[in-house]
Amino acid sequence: MSEPPATKRRPFLTAIGAGSTAMVAGCTGPLSSSDNTDEPEQTPDSTEMQESLDNAAETDTDRIAADPRELPDPVDWDEPRHHEIEMTTTEETAEIEPGVTFDFMTFDGRVPGPMVRVRRGDTVELTLTNDESNSMPHNVDFHAVYGPGGGADDTTVAPGESATIEFKAMYPGSFVYHCAVPNMDQHISSGMFGAILVEPKDGLPEVDRELYFGQHEIYTKGSAGKEGHHEFDFDAMKNEEPTYVCLNGEAYAFTGNGYGPVTVDKGERIRIFHSNGGPNLISSWHGIGNVWGTFYRDGDVVSDPDRFVETAPVVPGSVAIAEIDTPVPGPIKLVDHALSRVVNKGMLGVIQVEGEDEPDIFNPDP
Repeated sequence: MSEPPATKRRPFLTAIGAGSTAMVAGCTGPLSSSDNTDEPEQTPDSTEMQESLDNAAETDTDRIAADPRELPDPVDWDEPRHHEIEMTTTEETAEIEPGVTFDFMTFDGRVPGPMVRVRRGDTVELTLTNDESNSMPHNVDFHAVYGPGGGADDTTVAPGESATIEFKAMYPGSFVYHCAVPNMDQHISSGMFGAILVEPKDGLPEVDRELYFGQHEIYTKGSAGKEGHHEFDFDAMKNEEPTYVCLNGEAYAFTGNGYGPVTVDKGERIRIFHSNGGPNLISSWHGIGNVWGTFYRDGDVVSDPDRFVETAPVVPGSVAIAEIDTPVPGPIKLVDHALSRVVNKGMLGVIQVEGEDEPDIFNPDP
């Protein structure tokens, strides 16, 4: 993927890349030429609300979205290991999309936080540091932990403090971790979630490539796409009415008008980890132009996986795993099939399969 372009990713209907005439062709249908340049109509109430936004704030980082290609290598050991893992919680201002700033909270400065990958029976020594520049207490709850609060009780730290716990990874699967202070819904919405994979002792089937994404909702006092600084909206969160639904903390980040699609080679078998931090919405996870050929529901890597699943629920607080084949070139669009979240709220990423055409499988001009 390329670095972020200087041009803005808005209007949202251009976000799937050059030459496309539909936001998610095959599911929402064609759009008129005017739809490629105009923002969605706003009600008077929302326009009035938008006019009250402060100017966009100075950012602390150029990018909040984690690179989906950056995750640990598969387990290649067959005896229990001891892992020393350090994480730092940060509070920083970044863009949800160009011109729209927001105060994020993160593990290690990215959304989602880094994937932790171990083998069943391994021991993890985790040190969590709350950066001294932060204003709030933070902690971490691992869904892969037998223990009070998944470790949250003993990792609660004030700014400038650190805490260390040790746990044994006793059950296999892919699990969420997240901040779990009393206002945990705000902290998760602001970016504090990630995934831990506990591989079974025999490991997972070999694939050609793995990708790691995180979906979550952001609740702000502004409408999607309105430039300015978006403050957190607790009432919208209570009503479960998000401004944005994002992949990796940003709107339309992995598209032609963002950091670029994730490119893969035709014929590769791809494993995708999809962590739903929530804090509230179920994801109807779908890959347009493909199918979840092997699907590990709720991160269950022990039971027989489902096969050829078109759209799968990924509940908040879970990590689904899907394996796909890539027999034809072109875009695979990762969406939440609650499609208003795609068209209006930012929930779209693209995997671009590169290679020669395969007209025996798909022929656009027979």
